[in-house]
Amino acid sequence: MDAVIFDLDGVLVDSEKLWDEVRRDVVAAHGGTWLPDSTRKQQGMSTPEWASYLVNTLGAQLTPDEIAQVVVSRMAERYEAGPPVIDGAPDVVRTVARRYPVAIASSSPPALIQAFLHACDLTSLVPVAVSSEEVGAGKPAPDVYLRAATLLNVAADRSAAVEDSTNGLRAALAAEMAVYAVPNPHFPPDPAVLAQTTAVVRDINELPAALGL
Repeated sequence: MDAVIFDLDGVLVDSEKLWDEVRRDVVAAHGGTWLPDSTRKQQGMSTPEWASYLVNTLGAQLTPDEIAQVVVSRMAERYEAGPPVIDGAPDVVRTVARRYPVAIASSSPPALIQAFLHACDLTSLVPVAVSSEEVGAGKPAPDVYLRAATLLNVAADRSAAVEDSTNGLRAALAAEMAVYAVPNPHFPPDPAVLAQTTAVVRDINELPAALGL
């Protein structure tokens, strides 16, 4: 294995519920209707993808650009006091970085990824941070993971990915990476997809041991 690439939301930051809450509120405030499967469908989508979904599928009365601006602005406000970092996650990244090059491959906008890295003093240890906004498609497409591997100058099939959601796991599997799953307790991944992973850890703090560190 030549590198380890982390997802952000649900793996290092406990933000999946926060994203869900903000999007629900914005959709309701602008005349849309949340559907039973809306939360899971959006997990892994890039910002343009979920913004289009909120407008064209859920019926929010804004343009995709407008709703993306509103949602990301509200998320940034929530992050002002510091992102909701999962206990022990920054130390796990530091431990892994002592052995392997590390990166982040996330569906979050670049500004929120950088807010996490800055708040946790990880900027110098994580030389590559890719948002799905910057690639062709969001998860479950493998694009964001493939870009991160390319920027680290490693082969995707020589890399490990750390993921929590069904679409994220599918993206990493499609990139032919070794996939270490940390199942999201709020939105558990599909058991059939989970069964395809290299290993399952119930807490991010168990990852170094799973990697043999």
